[in-house]
Amino acid sequence: MMTRACCEVLKALEGKTLVTAESLTGGGIGAALTAVPGSSRVYKGGIISYTNWVKANLLGVPEEILETKGAVSAETARAMAIGARKRLEADVSVAVTGLAGPDGDEFGNPVGTVFIACADGSRVEVLECHFFGSREEIRNQTVQEALKLVLRCWNAGRA
Repeated sequence: MMTRACCEVLKALEGKTLVTAESLTGGGIGAALTAVPGSSRVYKGGIISYTNWVKANLLGVPEEILETKGAVSAETARAMAIGARKRLEADVSVAVTGLAGPDGDEFGNPVGTVFIACADGSRVEVLECHFFGSREEIRNQTVQEALKLVLRCWNAGRA
């Protein structure tokens, strides 16, 4: 299932470049994409932004957003996607931030809350998800949904 989704994304973005900004998945999207031979023609790489410092200093997420909305928010996911696309000079980016457990956050988000954003230069689409299961299941569901969002976002922008 995951390999098929990766192949679909890579085929759809042929001739373009894709980057990732990953928090809770810790590089899982990048790992899934690079498992496909020839993925380097599309996938440039990513930033694992597990801490707020990395989100702010490498991706350019405004400190105000992190302080008032939190790391797990639509605003943070949006800023991560925009920052990754700009800083890594790509056509498309996908960013994920969320809670895989064991606990929720100080903003009241429970485990399983995930925000995924896709930016293509002309627009940014943000998706809020609520996944269930173990830490690994939440992370895997996030990777799968992120790949689906890239396809939806890219295809919508071409329609």
